[in-house]
Amino acid sequence: MNDEKDYQTAIGADAAESYRPRLSYYHPNGRGTGGAVQFELHPAHGSTDGSIFATFARQKTVGTHEGGVRTFPRFDWSNRICVKLDMSDLMQILQVFRGIQESIADGKGLFHRSASACTVVRLEHRIEPQPGYVFEACRKPLEGEPSRAGVVFTAAEALGLSLAIEQSMDVIAFGLPMLIPRGVQRQAVVSRPQVAHETEPGCDIPADDPDLF
Repeated sequence: MNDEKDYQTAIGADAAESYRPRLSYYHPNGRGTGGAVQFELHPAHGSTDGSIFATFARQKTVGTHEGGVRTFPRFDWSNRICVKLDMSDLMQILQVFRGIQESIADGKGLFHRSASACTVVRLEHRIEPQPGYVFEACRKPLEGEPSRAGVVFTAAEALGLSLAIEQSMDVIAFGLPMLIPRGVQRQAVVSRPQVAHETEPGCDIPADDPDLF
């Protein structure tokens, strides 16, 4: 399974005529070590399981305010880390947000492996040096240097994200509701084969200005 191909399949052929909303969190800082993450919901359809794509990017530039002109920080979306989170992944994330666990798999995180790289997604509740939830992804390719990006959610952001994930579960599990006219025979349900977690670098997520937040 390839996350980039899955993403292209999920957005469909009419992507240019439609818009898929994203839930975005941007956390720049004055040191240029901040990050951003975007979430995109893909309901189940046909033989494809539902999921949420999480895309991470590191801060690229520091914003300035000189001469009355404000320059916003930019993020390195061209070197993003994209991970497809299925229902099992999302349940483990919600366990941390609900306080059932302090971290995913006792700090080990979620492992997504492909033929070219291994990506680990971690979520941890921390009190020091400031309270919040550390959410990050680290991708280690078979060749080349590893990359890492992430954000620290505030308690309010964590609450909002957890509620958004919880309310997305219906369409992740069963897709969008669809009315079937009376007299039309329902198609037989075809069982879906089980596939391993794998991820590939990057998902071509379109944006009007992908560097700006």
